[in-house]
Amino acid sequence: MRGRVVSLGKQEIAVFRLSNGEVKAVENRCPHKGGPLSEGIVSGGNVYCPLHDWKVCLRSGDVQEPDRGCVKTYQVEVIGSEIFLYTESPVTSP
Repeated sequence: MRGRVVSLGKQEIAVFRLSNGEVKAVENRCPHKGGPLSEGIVSGGNVYCPLHDWKVCLRSGDVQEPDRGCVKTYQVEVIGSEIFLYTESPVTSP
């Protein structure tokens, strides 16, 4: 299962639908080498970076040990067939 990329201004957000139906959203950039997390494989609530297989928790954004780091997570709300992402500040177009 792979994610989708949503571009909001200069931000790229990876959006994933988990096997249990939950939708999660994280920054689309692995903290290790900047790999696109949207192209990673999702398993058990984690996404694995396609470049070096770093395991990132989709709930907390934390990279799993023995590696270190984190990515930004976004609050998601699903209403009917629409998915809403919440960011801290207004996003402006370039």
